[in-house]
Amino acid sequence: MSINQLGVIGLGTMGANVARNAARNGAKVAVYNRTTKVMTDFMKEFESEGNFAGCESYEDMMKALHGPRAFLIMVKAGPAVDAVIADLLPHLQKGDVIIDAGNSHYPDTDRRVAELKDKGIRFLGMGVSGGEVGALEGPSMMPGGDKSAWEDCKDLLSKMAADDGQGGKCVAYIGDGGSGHFVKMVHNGIEYGIMQLLAETYDVLKHVAGYTNEQLAETFSHWNEGEDLQSFLIEITAKIFEKKDDLTSGDLIDSLDDAAGQKGTGKWTTISALHYGVAIPTINAAVDARIMSGSKQLRKKHASNAVRVDLEEPIPKPEQMRTIARSALHLSTLTAYAQGFELMKVASDEHKWNLDIPECARIWLGGCIIRSVLLKQFDDLFAESQWGGEKQVNIRKFLELANARGIATPSTSAAMNYYDSLRRESLPQSLVQAQRDFFGAHTYKRTDKEGTFHADWE
Repeated sequence: MSINQLGVIGLGTMGANVARNAARNGAKVAVYNRTTKVMTDFMKEFESEGNFAGCESYEDMMKALHGPRAFLIMVKAGPAVDAVIADLLPHLQKGDVIIDAGNSHYPDTDRRVAELKDKGIRFLGMGVSGGEVGALEGPSMMPGGDKSAWEDCKDLLSKMAADDGQGGKCVAYIGDGGSGHFVKMVHNGIEYGIMQLLAETYDVLKHVAGYTNEQLAETFSHWNEGEDLQSFLIEITAKIFEKKDDLTSGDLIDSLDDAAGQKGTGKWTTISALHYGVAIPTINAAVDARIMSGSKQLRKKHASNAVRVDLEEPIPKPEQMRTIARSALHLSTLTAYAQGFELMKVASDEHKWNLDIPECARIWLGGCIIRSVLLKQFDDLFAESQWGGEKQVNIRKFLELANARGIATPSTSAAMNYYDSLRRESLPQSLVQAQRDFFGAHTYKRTDKEGTFHADWE
């Protein structure tokens, strides 16, 4: 039973563009917004693009859609989603599908799937990535929840999704319960990590190597042509350095405040990693960096703190500096992906979601914010061919140059520390074992015998 009738609830930028995307791909789309004027304005502007029905109430929406149908919710995550579901429920028929396509927290999606199943309503929690352009032209979509609902919506969602560049579409059934929103959450965590790594690269090139915005634009544009860094985020970063400020005679980047906002998905990723016992330091450092950027009063208080640096070592020539920075960005970006995939794997094992990690990487190849050529090699992120040569020397050199000049590189440093922790046969937490046993009799394990032990340290 293929569903080709869709009710879209919430006509903000993303909701409006998803509705237009569905209509362009042959669906009948009934649109509703709590503020009626938003709906009427939408109809005036886009009615000619497809088979739309403007609705002032849920009753109108039910009259507009007949036969197999799905209702796609595009409102702010949290209580607003529950409120829409509660208002919508009295009008639904058994077998109807609700799709929550916002950035809901995956435990909420778990709960909604179970609650609605008891009422005969099928529920999908679907992560959507691609921003406003992707929502219209083809996003990456990560649906999880009721599998029969996916089967019925599969044709429409596949038409709406981005191409993966390999003959497929950037949408796939993720798994039971809240798995779709979990994968989208991790996607956003990786996004935080990569964006911070790009910011640190920019900082070092500008304040160590003295690059101008023009040189930065050319550098990132050049990197976007390579097989090691080509990605959406590199592409837009190059364009950012080219943008002139309409209000001044300078470049827009130089007039922007440095406090970066966040909507919570990065924090949720960090909390989830702590819960599942997975180390994601590159991502965690990026979340901390955004928090630090917004800690204006604290930073102002310490702005005059003394900095002692060693500037005896000469700065590499511009071309050499670009090579060093490229290596650092490449290798550290690999760790952001690797940490996200490991978190997905461990959570999948705990919840028995049976996540297909290669498939998750594939559907991120197009449409989404973290699309990159690096996703094609997701299963070999720590290959000797990448980490065993000059690139590893370069990332260490990058960190030395930054640290010697007092420039913070939290995510790049975390990435290097992550790799160094992975490769060590023995870590110094043997001392932590001893300390815990010393003051708390927590016991310890040995390398030469099985079992647990306790020592009289005094």
